[in-house]
Amino acid sequence: MAVRLRLMRLGRKGQPFYRIVAVDSRKRRDGAYIEKIGHYNPNARPAELTMDDEKALKWLHNGAVPSDTVRSLLSRHGVMLAFDLARRGLSDEEITSRVAAHRQASESKLKAKDAVTKPSTASKPAVTVEVQPEPEKEITVEAQAQAPESSTPNESENTPTE
Repeated sequence: MAVRLRLMRLGRKGQPFYRIVAVDSRKRRDGAYIEKIGHYNPNARPAELTMDDEKALKWLHNGAVPSDTVRSLLSRHGVMLAFDLARRGLSDEEITSRVAAHRQASESKLKAKDAVTKPSTASKPAVTVEVQPEPEKEITVEAQAQAPESSTPNESENTPTE
């Protein structure tokens, strides 16, 4: 049985919410899963990611293959770094210190990115447009005399010819 770490979609239309799960690769996306590892909410700003590192590392050591999206989430959370350092044989203290430094740098980078992509509305200058009314035209008696008469249909034109 090939085990994959992948996302299971929850939430309503237009507001996705995902569980990170260990699942048999032959199962459908939202089907039965073996174990829940965490959840991911992309709608929150910054995106919310909660994960049980012990479970994720257990599945990675047992040969589970993460999907591309889950791999990037694991990397952001520092689990892939911990997995790589453990495979290289580093001590637990060294692994935890490096992962903590990675998470701190990652969080600051996400906060800076969120501040750039979503500027506050208070910093935008207010734009006002002044519309000046056109001066009214005065119609004089001479102008009325020169104006063409309004065309009214003649009754003779509208009567059918016999």
